[in-house]
Amino acid sequence: MNRESNSYTFIFAIGMVVIVAFLLAFASTSLKDRQGENVEKEKMQNILKTIGVDVERDAAKEKYGDYIKEELSLNADGSVDENSEAFEIDLNRELKLPVEEQHFPIYIAEVEGEKFYIVPLRGAGLWNAIWGYVSLKEDLNTIEGVNFDHAGETPGLGAEITTSWFQAQFEGKKIFDENDELVGVTVAKGSGTKGDNAVDAISGATITGDGVTAMIKERLSHYLPYFKKERTQ
Repeated sequence: MNRESNSYTFIFAIGMVVIVAFLLAFASTSLKDRQGENVEKEKMQNILKTIGVDVERDAAKEKYGDYIKEELSLNADGSVDENSEAFEIDLNRELKLPVEEQHFPIYIAEVEGEKFYIVPLRGAGLWNAIWGYVSLKEDLNTIEGVNFDHAGETPGLGAEITTSWFQAQFEGKKIFDENDELVGVTVAKGSGTKGDNAVDAISGATITGDGVTAMIKERLSHYLPYFKKERTQ
């Protein structure tokens, strides 16, 4: 075949596309197990971070069992669903279901004899999804720590929710007000000095901050039946 012809160029291009597609598919299939394992380790790492256990991703799986004593999947009424694995719950999928059909994972940890409850979070930022975890002390009111991440917030603005300075503000904050009503934690300008239920916002990232505020309150609201049972024991 004439290598200078259009037909040769066309056939060559098709051949290259097929070869590259095959190699990409092969690589994706070959690495699937490793990718899944890395996602699992990162999830464990982020859960542990909320209780002050800061470990490298590769060490997270080994340390996870030392601190996480229970993984519970809750129904909307606060009861435990024994047929659902908490760690395997995908909040992105759950949020598409009616509330009464959703499962609500919660992790119970113990650090130096102190008990903590860790709740996964998921909401909406400015451009895409935001998510994370919040750990509560045994009173189920005081925040021990948080960990946030995002899919596409603006660097230097909304993406700052992943920084330690922003997340550190939540430590010691309360999710209930003085009337024992769930209010979560409000992210707003100048709120850092306004009491137990607020933190300072990120300058220029109002919508992302509002997303964090809404995410915390909305997710925690579904745990109230369980919290009520635990607090009365």
